Amino acid sequence: ADNTITYDAIVIGAGVIGPCVATGLARKGKKVLIVERDWAMPDRIVGELMQPGGVRALRSLGMVQSINNIEAYPVTGYSVFYNGEQVDIPYPYKADISKVEKLKDLVKDGNDKVLEDSTIHIKDYEDDERERGVAFVHGRFLNNLRSITAQEPNVTRVQGNCIDILKDDKNEVVGAKIDIDGRGKVEFKAHLTFVCDGIFSRFRKELHPDHVPTVGSSFVGMSLFNAKNPAPMHGHVILGSEHMPILVYQISPEETRILCAYNSPKVPADIKSWMVKDVQPFIPKSLRPSFDDAVSQGKFRAMPNSYLPARQNDVTGMCVIGDALNMRHPLTGGGMTVGLHDVVLLIKKIGDLDFSDREKVLDELLDYHFERKSYDSVINVLSVALYSLFAADTDNLKALQKGCFKYFQRGGDCVNKPVEFCPVSYQSLCN
Repeated sequence: ADNTITYDAIVIGAGVIGPCVATGLARKGKKVLIVERDWAMPDRIVGELMQPGGVRALRSLGMVQSINNIEAYPVTGYSVFYNGEQVDIPYPYKADISKVEKLKDLVKDGNDKVLEDSTIHIKDYEDDERERGVAFVHGRFLNNLRSITAQEPNVTRVQGNCIDILKDDKNEVVGAKIDIDGRGKVEFKAHLTFVCDGIFSRFRKELHPDHVPTVGSSFVGMSLFNAKNPAPMHGHVILGSEHMPILVYQISPEETRILCAYNSPKVPADIKSWMVKDVQPFIPKSLRPSFDDAVSQGKFRAMPNSYLPARQNDVTGMCVIGDALNMRHPLTGGGMTVGLHDVVLLIKKIGDLDFSDREKVLDELLDYHFERKSYDSVINVLSVALYSLFAADTDNLKALQKGCFKYFQRGGDCVNKPVEFCPVSYQSLCN
């Protein structure tokens, strides 16, 4: 990477959002430097289920083929269980939602259409009358996104640890200092620096010292192998008056993810006994053999459930985006949908600007903060409200929980309308 030039943009972080920002800007003719601490495939249990809104955003960016050739598993809706009863909630009809917006310079040569592979079929995603989501092994998906970015001639990749955001004497951001193995600490300059360093962001506080997330609960995850899911190709939400929510979704032909909610930032001291005592009795019968096998192996993965309201990007020369900017409860699986649509809106707002006109870029970023509220606020509020309802810990909330399920059982608009508020289609939220 050349540190003698001024890039149009530096992108810090190559999780889900960073490569999409870098690719979109590169296709708009911008010279982009993307920095990642480790380009090896990560092993994480977050970012595994993408709602249709996220798939639609990938189409808008011309990056939807990132879900191909990784044994990704189709998702057609939710299946909600309550004290043993079950109701299916399918994703909406495409006819009820606005068409996917194809971004100029980004969508070309059919890159807004999925390819045929062993698990993703063109007819299902392109011709089905309903929207579809997708679930996958996170690291494989990330590798695909990074590969798409690497093919852009305007993108320079570097492996290193970002240790500082560079500012001038006016306190405006002018680049980043990167610690690169073999080169030491190198300063790179750019007209605009994007902070996309995720859940545990080091640099989100550059917006404001109190821009820090709160953690109120957690999930304990396991991998179930060759599980017999009660509702194939559905995200399972298992509720009950005597237990915390349990999420189950298949991420490959062999592997199914289970996430068990725990109403504390700190997971139980003895996870195995907690699983046996407080979770196992409420697992659907068809899942019990694979669940019991996973518990006996004891390979538990914990993740915090963070909440972080967005702040305005009001620092000249910098844009914080993705989980570094804004987080909500993962119960509704909205993180990637919000983040990817943020990229779509961002490219629309500033993609054609000259980034050296920093005041103009700042004006657009200030507008961007309010425009994104039309979709992010719905998803954010809903995620917190639904978690409070589904994790009901008072008699009043338990009554509401039961009423909610009975409402779903009525069918028709009682399931069709609520699902539109989930991260199914950001366009439906904007209308």
